[in-house]
Amino acid sequence: MSSEPTMRTITQDSLGGPEVLYLTRVPRPVPLPTEVLVRVHSAGVNPVDWKTRQGGGMAGVLGEPPFTVGWDVSGVVEEVGFGVHTVEAGDEVYGMPWFPRQAGAYGEYVTAPSRQFARKPATLDHDHAAAVPLAALTAWQALVDATRVEAGRRVLIHAAAGGVGHFAVQFAKYLGAHVIGTARAAKHNWLRSLGADELVDYTKDRFEEKVRDVDVVIDLVGDEHDATSTRSLRTLRSGGILIAVPSGASPDLMETARAQGLRASGFLVEPDGAALTRIGGLIDEGTVSVEVEDVLPLAEAAEAHDRGQEGRTRGKLVLRVAP
Repeated sequence: MSSEPTMRTITQDSLGGPEVLYLTRVPRPVPLPTEVLVRVHSAGVNPVDWKTRQGGGMAGVLGEPPFTVGWDVSGVVEEVGFGVHTVEAGDEVYGMPWFPRQAGAYGEYVTAPSRQFARKPATLDHDHAAAVPLAALTAWQALVDATRVEAGRRVLIHAAAGGVGHFAVQFAKYLGAHVIGTARAAKHNWLRSLGADELVDYTKDRFEEKVRDVDVVIDLVGDEHDATSTRSLRTLRSGGILIAVPSGASPDLMETARAQGLRASGFLVEPDGAALTRIGGLIDEGTVSVEVEDVLPLAEAAEAHDRGQEGRTRGKLVLRVAP
């Protein structure tokens, strides 16, 4: 009988609905040089998780099942490989390892290059820290790296109350922008407390009839839903840019934008331990808050996906991996 260490993980043998996810045991990974072994306490749940489970998202990168979804991790360094100098065993860390390749965050242990992690914000528990990496890095990289938002810019954020959206609102405000968000009316007061200057209830009003002269649109909905990206072009001033996050920017969308003196671009987030360190600093100093709607045990990953796909989550859903 093998004495190889094992761990609990969520896996799937086929593409499909939440019911394809199940709990099993697999061999525990071993860190290579420059990698760390992290004991996962909590894992964030993101739309890319259920899209990949269904055959979209990163399924083309992961290949055919079986595979384990999940990229948001908060936990404790268990072991370090040769050449690691940034962290040591016992350190609390968080990160978005390997994206878009498999990270296996829905499991008790992950291995990844040490510099894809950062020290967990001291003011957050693991549940809240696990809600940060993918969503916050998406918002940060879209606003800081892709569009270089500066003070005085007007920024429109679709799905402002979601995981990425609530970080984007706070980062845009931190950068000095005038922040406009779309969200249901019930979430407007909360979004104002995060820094939103104007809000549009998309269930009652067509946002393109209410918003004008925007420099940057961060579209977290996409053209797949009511042509949100295409309609957003009407809100931009000359030279403005639209970042289409979930479904990318189609050739037709990019050409339509160019014809109007605008830009449209797709976007994919990258692991970035240095940016997570900076984001963690903003969290610890109280500039940025983290919203977690609910925490479910690892075994209820299917339930988390089912709830997330309803599209009504305020902030993030999280799986608690550690028993």
